[in-house]
Amino acid sequence: MRSTWIKRSHEKRGKPPGTVIHVGEVHVLKPQVTCFVYSPEELRQTQLEENLEPFLSDHVRDDNRNTWLNIEGVNDVNIVKQVGAIFGIDSLTLEDIGDTGNRPKIVEFSNYVFIVIRSLSIDGVTGRLDPEQISLILGSNFLLTFCERQSPLFDPVIQRLRLSNGRIRNSGLDYLAYSLIDVVVDNYFAVIEKAADKIEAIEQVVTQGPSRSTLESIYRLKKDLLFLRKSVWPLREIGSRMINGDIAFINEKTKPYLRDVLDHSIHAIDTIETCRDIVTGLMDLYLTAISAKMNQVMKLLTIIGTIFMPLSFLAGWYGMNFKYMPELEWKYGYPAVMLVAFVTIISMLIVFKRRKWM
Repeated sequence: MRSTWIKRSHEKRGKPPGTVIHVGEVHVLKPQVTCFVYSPEELRQTQLEENLEPFLSDHVRDDNRNTWLNIEGVNDVNIVKQVGAIFGIDSLTLEDIGDTGNRPKIVEFSNYVFIVIRSLSIDGVTGRLDPEQISLILGSNFLLTFCERQSPLFDPVIQRLRLSNGRIRNSGLDYLAYSLIDVVVDNYFAVIEKAADKIEAIEQVVTQGPSRSTLESIYRLKKDLLFLRKSVWPLREIGSRMINGDIAFINEKTKPYLRDVLDHSIHAIDTIETCRDIVTGLMDLYLTAISAKMNQVMKLLTIIGTIFMPLSFLAGWYGMNFKYMPELEWKYGYPAVMLVAFVTIISMLIVFKRRKWM
């Protein structure tokens, strides 16, 4: 069975550093490339085909306009290489873009800063976490974003970009990068909220009567929360580097907004840790409930066994094959034995009840 979270990278084994190979799931058959060229006065949105160079070469040199290139689908490494050649992106960066199993990180280069974050959503069919690596490359007059799939995640930012009097149009590309990261972080809270709903549902089942499937649900939720923590935790380092680091492509006016994203990230991490503690408590509660249920069964079996001990004694006593036993030929011997057995059972039940053993 293939792991959901571990990407297979045997294709890269033995390859030299900087070899661009796609590692991960193929989510789109044909990548979609959208270019936004904007200034406070105008916005041009263009859908690009496979040959990107003729169009992009005319815009990357324009310092009066900002260029945002959004690539949805990184399985076609030729497009990744084309973009890298046009914007002067290092081969090691392109390699990390193709490998979708990277840890979220930030790396500074002379002409750009490279950021890797992970977007998370809930699969509508399985109900499990569905991760997606998002790579951002921020330069002086360009922003490149590489997504694994086509999704409406960035639609709110695009809608704000279309507003001529909006802050995105009147700010630099660093503010656009902040806006994209902020959308990803806000989406974490939707995922955490659904995880909290699952915790409450499992908690009710555990307290009412757990089953084998309950343990499986707790274990799956624990794995999802662990992966969620691994995805969100590195954002503290990314946010701190962007705020406190001397990155030429980030304006001082944008840093207060980045601090807000950092605060949201820390809040998300704290909430995830709380959920993990609750799930650990649910595991203990499940084991306690199973143990209590087993104790109830053992108590019942013990009571039944204890009740049958004197009855077995009577049956064994009168089952002995002696010829001269006075009760064997007594007319009322059988009813007397039945009466003694019945009185014994009633007496033992009364004793068990008074001692609160049942």
